Amino acid sequence: MSATQVEEKTILKTLFLAWQDGKSRYWYPIGRLNFDGEMYKFVYTQGMLQAGAKNSFQPLLSFPYLDRVYTSTHLFPIFANRLMPRSRPDYPDFLQWLNIPQHQDDPLAILARSGGQRVTDTFTVFPLPEPDEEGRYYIHFFSHGLRYLPKCSIEKINSLKPEDKLWLAHEFQNLYDFQALTLNTNDHHIVGYCPRYLNNEVLELISVNSDAVDVRVEKVNHSPAPLQFRLLCNITAQWSDELRPFSKPEYQPLVDVTASIGS
Repeated sequence: MSATQVEEKTILKTLFLAWQDGKSRYWYPIGRLNFDGEMYKFVYTQGMLQAGAKNSFQPLLSFPYLDRVYTSTHLFPIFANRLMPRSRPDYPDFLQWLNIPQHQDDPLAILARSGGQRVTDTFTVFPLPEPDEEGRYYIHFFSHGLRYLPKCSIEKINSLKPEDKLWLAHEFQNLYDFQALTLNTNDHHIVGYCPRYLNNEVLELISVNSDAVDVRVEKVNHSPAPLQFRLLCNITAQWSDELRPFSKPEYQPLVDVTASIGS
């Protein structure tokens, strides 16, 4: 069963909201969005405290209090504003780039796949993956940093096919990100970078079991698709009960998410 087939059967329930400091370029997971099929809930995470202590990051205007669970029957504007309007003529093309069927264009699925980044701010979103019956996790992401790659790397990307295997390599000498992971082809072409939010999680897993992570090409979107949507990848990973993705303190909520304080 492919990662896409598994995902179609899985209802995405949790997204993280992350903020990037402009100087250090470090990403902080500052909040969690939960959806139970009827109600959206937003709560700050421990990462918010780190961002505040290290970079003086302040609570969002729409969520002014750290000790509350915000609830709504509609998607909060900070997330809804990151969605492409369905009325746009290029919306069907956008779904094809994301490899999401038109009848499955759930807002959270779109945000999880696209990242919801805008040129006007420094926020992004990413999903909390859930294991299948056999304990496998499936994560989709777009290859990052393509604008910094040479022309030959872009040409190589354009020649890739679905299910082509990609290899991860730790780029120790990256001055901007000491945890950077490059994506490499069998013939040693660098075709981008793993998203920063995955670096620590994947490195930790590989250090325990180097065979626990498998990266494949999901889809290549040729021009006129924007470069940030050129190479869609998927990871199949075998975490354990003792080692789960995004289980570190910075991802944990500041208050009980089962509370129901209104927004």
